[in-house]
This record gives sequence, C-alpha cells and structure tokens, in this order.
Amino acid sequence: MLKRVYKTAVLALLGAWSFTAEAQDTIKYTGKTLSNVDYHHGQLSPAIGVHNIQVMRANRENPTPANGFGWTYNHAPMLAYWNNTFYMNYLSDPVGEHIPPSQTLLQTSKDGYSWTGPEIIFPPYKVPDGTRKEGHPGVAKDLYAIVHQRMGFYVSKDNRLLALAYYGIALDAKDDPNDGKGIGRVVREIKKDGTFGPIYFIRYNSSWDKKKSEFPFYTKSKDKGFVKACKELMADPLMMQQWAEEADRNDPLIPLKKEYKAFSYYHLKDGRVVGLWKHALTSMSKDGGKTWQYDALRAPGFVNSNAKIWGQKTSDGRYATVYNPSEFRWPLAVSTSDDGLEYKDLLLVNGEISPMRYGGNYKSYGPQYVRGILPGNGTPPDGNMWVTYSMNKEDMWVSKIPVPVTSKVNGHADVNFANISELKDLADWNIYSPLWAPVNIEKATDGTNALALRDKDRYDYAKAERVIPSSKQVTAEFSVIPAQNDKGQLHIEFQDAKGNPAIRLILDADGNFKNKAGYRLSNMMKYEAGKQYNVRVEADVAARTYHVFVDGKKVSTRIFFAPVASIDRVMFRTGEVRRFPDADTPTDQDYDLENPGEPEAEAAFFIKSFKTENLNL
Repeated sequence: MLKRVYKTAVLALLGAWSFTAEAQDTIKYTGKTLSNVDYHHGQLSPAIGVHNIQVMRANRENPTPANGFGWTYNHAPMLAYWNNTFYMNYLSDPVGEHIPPSQTLLQTSKDGYSWTGPEIIFPPYKVPDGTRKEGHPGVAKDLYAIVHQRMGFYVSKDNRLLALAYYGIALDAKDDPNDGKGIGRVVREIKKDGTFGPIYFIRYNSSWDKKKSEFPFYTKSKDKGFVKACKELMADPLMMQQWAEEADRNDPLIPLKKEYKAFSYYHLKDGRVVGLWKHALTSMSKDGGKTWQYDALRAPGFVNSNAKIWGQKTSDGRYATVYNPSEFRWPLAVSTSDDGLEYKDLLLVNGEISPMRYGGNYKSYGPQYVRGILPGNGTPPDGNMWVTYSMNKEDMWVSKIPVPVTSKVNGHADVNFANISELKDLADWNIYSPLWAPVNIEKATDGTNALALRDKDRYDYAKAERVIPSSKQVTAEFSVIPAQNDKGQLHIEFQDAKGNPAIRLILDADGNFKNKAGYRLSNMMKYEAGKQYNVRVEADVAARTYHVFVDGKKVSTRIFFAPVASIDRVMFRTGEVRRFPDADTPTDQDYDLENPGEPEAEAAFFIKSFKTENLNL
C-alpha cells in the first residue's frame, strides 16, 4: 500500500547503480519510448485491442452489495482463472487506507466482461481490546484489523482453489499494519458450486497471542485435502515470497527476507525465475525461488515508482510487464520482450484517470496496483493477458490485453456493427467501459446491432477508439444514431500516434453538431433524436484542413485546431477531455465530489458502421 519508501528499498535502489557483472544478467528496458506524465495517456501509442472494463463502481450514497456495500477505499485486487471462471478479490475499507474496519471482497465472471457483485470472503476482524504493538504507544480499543493481501489465490495440484488475505493491526492512521506485528494470514477454500469453506489461519505473526484468535488454525480442519493444499502452498518458495513484508521479518518460510513488496515472477526458457517487486526491483533465481542470485536491484531502464509491476510469460511464448512507467500512478502501460530479459517497447493499456469521487487517507490518482494471473492459477482459454487494478484506490477494473501484443493494425477500418454480436469480437478496437458509461454491442433504435456508447455518469465517460494506418490524407465514414438531442454529447476525434487531437467533432447536448475551431466551437447543423446520420470526414495533414459531409452534403470546411504530422487514431467519447490531475496536483484529496453516487439522465449513441481509407486528393 502507499507508504513511505523503506530504508532497505532505498539502499537497494542506490546499490543498483554500482552493480556490475551480475547486473547485466537481469531484465532491462532498452526502448526509446518514455511516458510523458503531463498527459494521462503518457502520449503512448495503445496496445491494439485492449478492452478496459470497470467491474465495481464505489457508491457511498447508495450502498448495495453491487457497489461494495458503500465502502469507498478499494484496492489491491488479485486475479485467478479456475473452473472456467475469473475470480477477483480486493481489500476494502470504508473511507481510507489503514483506517478500519477492513474486509476482502470477491467478484467472479465467466467471460471477463460481466461480473457478479462483490461478496464478503474475509470479513472485518475485531482486535481484542488491550492489544499492543512493540514500539507503538497505542492500545487497541474497539479496533478492527486492517486487511492486506500480497497474495490472493492458490490453485493446488489437486485442483482446489484457496483464497487468502492478511489481518494486520494499525493503531492509528499512520501506523503500518504490515510491519510483521499483526495477527496473521487467513485462508479458505472456494468450492466449484460457488460456496466457501470455513476461514482458518494458515500463519500467525509470532507476536500474536494465538489463544485470542477468532478462527482456528488450518490443521484443525477435518478436510484432509484442504490441509494438504495448505501445506503444499507453504512448501512453494515462490508462493511464500509473496508473503514477505506482512510476515515476521525472520519467518523461515520466506526465502528472501528483505522488505521488498508486491512480488510477481515468471520463468525464462532456461528455467531461471525472474522476480519483480515495487519500484521495478528485480532479481534472478536458478532454483525455483529457494535462493536468489543477488539482492534486488532496480531494473535498468525501467521507470516505476512506489507502485506494483506485473510480469508474465504470454501465450505466444514471449513476455510482458505491465506497470505505471512514471513517478506517478498513471498511465498503465505494457512492455514486451522476446526473451524475458530485454524489453524494447512501451504501449498504452489504460490512459484514463476518472475523477476521484471520494477523498481518503493515502488515496492515489490513476490506474494502479496491477496484477495478472500467477503461474498455476489458471489460463483463460482466449490466450490473452488479463490484468486487474484499482482506479484511484476506489473502483475495480480489469483489462484484456490481446496476445500477441502489438501497436500495429493490418489495414484500414471497415466494420458494419450489424455483423458483430459481442464486444469481445472487436479485436482491433480499444475500449474504455465504466459501469455507468458502458460500451457494448446492442440493438440500436432501428433494431440492428450497433456499437453503443451510453453515459449516465456525471464524472466519467464511455470511449471507443480505432487505430488506423498512419495517414497523411485520410477519409473516415461512420453512421451514428443519437438516441436524444437534449442531453449528453459524443466527441469524435482524429488524433496522431501520441493521442494529440487535430480534429474534434461534437454531437452536443443543445442539439447541434459542432466542430472545434480554435478557441471556439462552431455549429455545423442541427441533429434530431433517433435519426441516422452518415458522416464523412476528409482530412489533409499537409494542408491542415478537413471537410465534413453529412448524408452527402458538405456542412463544414475547417483548419485543424492543432497541427499533427499524421492521423493515426479515430476516437469516440461521451464526454469532455480531462486533464486533472496533473504532476503538480496535491498528493492527497481530502474532499468528496458533488453527488458522486447519483446518476444523471442517460444519453446513448449508436454507431452503425465505421470505415477509413487513404484519401487521394
């Protein structure tokens, strides 16, 4: 979680600069692309076909199981795929980090797009009154534990799914619940029918009085298969390495006893293990994690601050890391490697920062704390990467990253959405789909399938984007049906490879179809609710001009409102561009936004078709 950097981590970072021989035998980023923190998307080109799906939107004003019971600090999600189902769990506090009570919630999905509402899998845990921590003057009184989880799931060799979490103690808002002086780690089994087994402790902190435990120790279980799975888990050094930081500092189960955080790993083709921790710290193991070749050093070339980094081998035999490539927690990006050692590219996964609706202790802006599916915890049948993360430590998201990971498309767009049945079939489209501003394939007002962008979220928007071959002269044609003309808006932008827009057209809430002309917006024509409009845009980069035709009639000729060297992307978005927060925004937000839990009247736009091609003027 967001805390001050440990002294040991700082020393490791400094030591990396003087590391010589063995430092060459580690992962490194040799690409030339760097993220620009002045933009939420970092000016990175997107990885083609990424679908970002919100799975839980916090709502304090209208608490229900579907929105996490109204608790607005939600963070540290973990992911597994088992029994033909995605499992995602995350920790949840009412308002802010390390401020009790605290619990772990679980959501599931068959396809990664539609998710069940959260249910409690590890409930709030009462700390006995009078509990003390060595080195802290506080005394527990009516206090609940802080749930933390550097490990979420384990699938045993007998195909049992275990869920895990950790109960720590924070005697005040600044106290560290992961100092090895907490209560201990809990475990329970998730059954194939969706029910849960009893909760047990699997490991206590040595400072904890076991006689005061609310749950029994796992060896008390009469289920021999469950006990076997727990012992199997604790015999795996790579699983145990995830327990560092929360565990006792001298716990014999932890192979590398440094205060490195948020461990992930993958195997190279020669059998060695690459380990990754926060700050893009890395090390190597030749014996499956029992020992490590050197103390973790900062991976050369990687830019990453106090946030998680995820690494895995992909289904095409290559490798990928997903992380925030900046000193901030935005954007979320992916880098790929042929051999798992040298990473050469940096592509966008999620470049959005929705407004933080609820302030709270240690809440950070951006898509962060990313985790994928650990080796052994399942393989989705589509062969794609699936990762999960929190937005602003508030809402839960997943992203599907198509494999192979690429920034190139095979050709220009030409799609009739009437022929598309499900959103997952839009392999070349990048999607950003909040729960209150969803992107989907659904019936338009004329009864045929369309790409639907709906929006009832006053603080977020729907977005669908198509990368096209880099073009100096291009024409784009699309058919759109606005369901209304008195609310909502649809922006259509023509952008370069870095996401800089040159052309912006707007179906606005006042019933006018507009374009951005420098400082001002210029009306092109009126539009009606429920009517299909066939729009054609012809753009010439060298001349910095474009023409707009609607139903065959020219309605505007304009100059680009910003120059670009090429047109590389066309984007549809149901809201205004946003630039808050930025690199100079105060770190902590201590206020809530106005009416964050109330929807607006919904607006909807149905895109029937989209086609681009080179324009020969």
